Amino acid sequence: MRLTILGGGGFRVPLVYGALLGDRAEGRVTRVVLHDLDAGRLNAVARVLSEQAAGVPDAPEVSATTDLDEALRGADFVFSAIRVGGLEGRAEDERVALAEGVLGQETVGAGGIAYGLRTVPVADGIARRVARLAPDAWVINFTNPAGLVTEAMSRHLGDRVIGICDSPVGLGRRIARVLGVRPEEAWIDYAGLNHLGWVRGLRVAGRDELPRLLADPGLLGSFEEGRLFGADWLRSLGAIPNEYLHYYYFSRETVRAYQEAGQTRGAFLRDQQARFYAEARDPDVSALAAWDRTRAEREATYMAENRETAGAGEREADDLSGGYEKVALALMRAIARDERATLILNVRNRGTLSVLDSDAVVEVPCLVDANGAHPIAADPLPGHAAGLVCAVKAVEREVLSAAASGSRATAVKAFALHPLVDSVNVARRLVDGYRAVHPGLAYLGRDRS
Repeated sequence: MRLTILGGGGFRVPLVYGALLGDRAEGRVTRVVLHDLDAGRLNAVARVLSEQAAGVPDAPEVSATTDLDEALRGADFVFSAIRVGGLEGRAEDERVALAEGVLGQETVGAGGIAYGLRTVPVADGIARRVARLAPDAWVINFTNPAGLVTEAMSRHLGDRVIGICDSPVGLGRRIARVLGVRPEEAWIDYAGLNHLGWVRGLRVAGRDELPRLLADPGLLGSFEEGRLFGADWLRSLGAIPNEYLHYYYFSRETVRAYQEAGQTRGAFLRDQQARFYAEARDPDVSALAAWDRTRAEREATYMAENRETAGAGEREADDLSGGYEKVALALMRAIARDERATLILNVRNRGTLSVLDSDAVVEVPCLVDANGAHPIAADPLPGHAAGLVCAVKAVEREVLSAAASGSRATAVKAFALHPLVDSVNVARRLVDGYRAVHPGLAYLGRDRS
């Protein structure tokens, strides 16, 4: 079975390959094709993968190419993990937004919109190429903003593109651990959009254990989301939010923390990964050891400003090992081998959340088999969640419209409608600011607003 990874020079690719090395069953991946526009990054990651495979019998063969068509032909699965504009682009997204006093995070608020406007036209082109060159392939989208990008690609690939994220899995695992429950034995009632969802229940043998957690301040204070949001707020919600909702519920404090930080997250990762890729080019240095050190630092500093704002302390050791590669492998295995699994995924709604239309991509539990991912019927969202989900989905639709039309006015509308952007004038300045620093946004100028 052949797996193509788009963005194959990306820093997290070794996580995926490491997971493949542990898969010894029939029908496993035997060939991995890495595609990237940057040959230097491809070579660095290929070195890491070569060291990972040393001594592993029948390790998947790895090849690398900068030719997209070559990478796609013959693929059974395509992992899309591109980053349009690189980490320099992410750093600029953060800087422009923070200068206007609004959030610049890569998937939330102004930064997420800017990233989406850069990424959607490229993802759209990739989806068209997949449909033409590998029509039977399944596309698993890692690219952020994951829900938005998956919805853009679904317009060409239908249900053969599925978005993944490890945040819901990590959240469910932490809740189960606190309650003394084996995660694999629990049903996680999770619903929303990517990076905008809530755990509304955790059922074991038909019994919902979440009320027990919400009623116990000690338990609530013993895991990351409990410390991040505070016990009182979680009890008010009657649910446990995805960690990214901290940007919404504590927006002012988070923006201040980011403004006062010596370096934004994107700038930190840009500099950190530049050091890694430089090290990985040195033949006297173990590329795998350099990658391991860099990854450990990356995971330990994840959402550091949010945790500092909330006084949540350091991340727990169990949360430093990643996880999205495990979700991807479980999804691929379920489809390729018809091994039924239940996973929280980004898929077309199909009536699952009643407040959204059928084609809206949502993040919900799905039953996965050889025919793909099928969203499982969910209870209606409570009013506060439905309102936020509908508002953010409306923004995503404006982003898709702006990417298709090149309309500056529509891009302004996307920014202005976001709950974390507080002025139409700010939205106009954001569009102009992002166009000034991102050549890839030059297309937003076919009208005036």
